[in-house]
Amino acid sequence: MEKGTSFLFSGITFDKKKFAGDFSRFKEKKESDDLLTDKANLMESLTSEMEETTMPGKKRKRKAVVSEPVEGFNVFKRCSKAAALKEENKQTENDDVIQGKKELHRQMERDALFRKKHNLHTSGSNVPSPIQNFAELKSRFGCKRYLLRNFAELGFKEPTPIQRQAIPVLLSGRECFACAPTGSGKTLAFVCPMLMKLKHASKDGIRAVILCPTRELAAQTTRECKKLAKGKKFRIKLMTKQLVKSADFSKMHCDILISTPFRLQFAIRKRNLDLSRVEYLVLDESDKLFELGLVEQVDSVVKACSNPSILRSLFSATLPDSVEELARTIMHDAVRIIVGRKNSASESIKQKLVFVGSEEGKLLALRQNFAESLNPPILVFVQNKDRAKELYGELAFADIRADVVHADLTQIQRENAVDNFRAGKTWVLIATDVIARGMDFKGVNCVINYDFPDSAAAYIHRIGRSGRAGRSGEAITFYTEPDIPFLRNIANVMAASGCEVPAWLTSLPKQKWKKHRPQRDSISTKPNDEER
Repeated sequence: MEKGTSFLFSGITFDKKKFAGDFSRFKEKKESDDLLTDKANLMESLTSEMEETTMPGKKRKRKAVVSEPVEGFNVFKRCSKAAALKEENKQTENDDVIQGKKELHRQMERDALFRKKHNLHTSGSNVPSPIQNFAELKSRFGCKRYLLRNFAELGFKEPTPIQRQAIPVLLSGRECFACAPTGSGKTLAFVCPMLMKLKHASKDGIRAVILCPTRELAAQTTRECKKLAKGKKFRIKLMTKQLVKSADFSKMHCDILISTPFRLQFAIRKRNLDLSRVEYLVLDESDKLFELGLVEQVDSVVKACSNPSILRSLFSATLPDSVEELARTIMHDAVRIIVGRKNSASESIKQKLVFVGSEEGKLLALRQNFAESLNPPILVFVQNKDRAKELYGELAFADIRADVVHADLTQIQRENAVDNFRAGKTWVLIATDVIARGMDFKGVNCVINYDFPDSAAAYIHRIGRSGRAGRSGEAITFYTEPDIPFLRNIANVMAASGCEVPAWLTSLPKQKWKKHRPQRDSISTKPNDEER
């Protein structure tokens, strides 16, 4: 034992030989502990030297040691970064919304200027932008090439105002009721989106229905549909008398069915025609369809078209307030489209009123007109079928190629008379209001109202057979003493379409009328009877 501690063990003898094994183990452990201590001190000194060599300043050493754990484990700093990032994203979203609203307002302003340029007036929520040309149908709505090719072949270079607005409205899945002047291209405005939406022929029953007030207009609409659908195998059918009697409607597959209300109602009631899958319903010349006598038939057809996703549209040259109110009851979120002034005639028609005094004066004025400037083809409108027959009898003895259309003729006779007039074989066609609506006679130079029309709407539709598709035309209206109280109504229509109207006409009291059909003298004159 060591000398300095021997006093603790005085009187005790330690036998090293006896405890040699234990003593050697204790000594080895102590030496190993001392060795480990020395090594730790050596490593610590080496580490301190290296740190002093790489980081000469104490402040930098403290900063390096402290910064790493702070950066890795400071929760509050990470939260502040996330909040800043969230705020930045929110600001970006707000900027996008503001930019989107600005662009929307700019587009609305461009649309408003474009509509003003083309005299278009619309009402409704979120009205789709009008198209500027037919090529836009392909870029915006994916129009097929065959349809654009048919437009070019038929001579349609630029869309008319009603086509510019009605086509995108219907293609956007919105219902609409539209009022546009006669000859402004309303048929194409509803047939084009119908063909685009149907896409291809199907075997799912009847998919679209077009209602027309007369058989002549229904036949014409069928021809126009087939021209526009050229190149596609769409089943387009006209509801004829023979089809109603012989067809098996349970197995009938049809893409577009064109009919008058009476024949379609008969097929629904008697032949169990199913219209529950109809996707598109068009009421052409809708104001005529909603007149007394047709409205019940139209109502039964509308109810039969029970598809909840059906798209309805109404088109006419005249749209009375009563028809507009009725249209809103059967439509959902509809867009109202008016071209020009509501219930006005085309501006391309030169209109004239001629006082003839009596029924004899009418015939003299007509013959004088033909003698001075016979510019066929000419349409002459009379009040009823009996007067049509009488006038035809008077003109048959003159050197004028004349023909007549009225309700007493068979369907084939009426079609032949219309076809001969279209082909130029007939110069003058005498007719009742049966062909006053929707009939497209290209190149009619003059319309003569031999008998004063029974309403302002009838006047607009009659003279609308002239001045179609941008061409110029002329309309002459004869009037007698019984017609004078109703001149103000016609004068208002003339003024609305840009014609010069004498001041005395506009100062006349306005007479409210429903139907103006006075009892008139026979057209036949005594001198002519004596000569025969």
